Amino acid sequence: MPRIIVFDVNETLLNLHALDPHFKQAFGRSIARKEWFSQLIRSALVATVTNVYSDFSTLGGAALEMTAKRRGISLDSDERAQILGAMRKLSPHAEVPESLSTLRDAGLRLAALTNSTAKVADAQLKHAGLHEYFEQVLSADSVRRLKPAAESYHMAAQRLGVEPRDILMVAAHDWDILGALRAGCAAAFVARPGMVLDPLAEQPDIIGADLRAVARRILEVER
Repeated sequence: MPRIIVFDVNETLLNLHALDPHFKQAFGRSIARKEWFSQLIRSALVATVTNVYSDFSTLGGAALEMTAKRRGISLDSDERAQILGAMRKLSPHAEVPESLSTLRDAGLRLAALTNSTAKVADAQLKHAGLHEYFEQVLSADSVRRLKPAAESYHMAAQRLGVEPRDILMVAAHDWDILGALRAGCAAAFVARPGMVLDPLAEQPDIIGADLRAVARRILEVER
């Protein structure tokens, strides 16, 4: 069993639905939030593949402008600031605090690895009341290679003092799962509504409908 459980943050631990009222006010429809985040992920993947780096916050702002332009909307500076600022004030999914507590109380080492900058990640996890569960909060920004680039997972292993094979990456995104597996880590998939795995790719050892189910399976394997 991997010695350290490493968690993705956005959507895996934190619920982006808190952004919906801001998008409804600015765009007229809350579904624009999903369009924006999908564009952000696409932009991050393109930046990683083409090796032209921008941090996740910068990409988020650009993705917001693209989403607005696609919908024929002009956002003012206040609307833009409200949406992007709200990313630091997300609540965790309901089962997350209990699940993290269960894993920590079982003696497992926990860390976080996110594409967000360290400053944003710290603010997010402190606001959500989750920061205390992690021995380290790591950002792919430190190596200027966003997940799913192998460098981000290898950086996490190095900072945590282990080999990649000693990490179990927990994420709700198929691309994060695949990136971790191909970087030599193990992985566990949180199959939140709308999240699915690529049937053509390697499959993780652990799959659960939410973090509670994933944590339960991790403890079963550990025992």
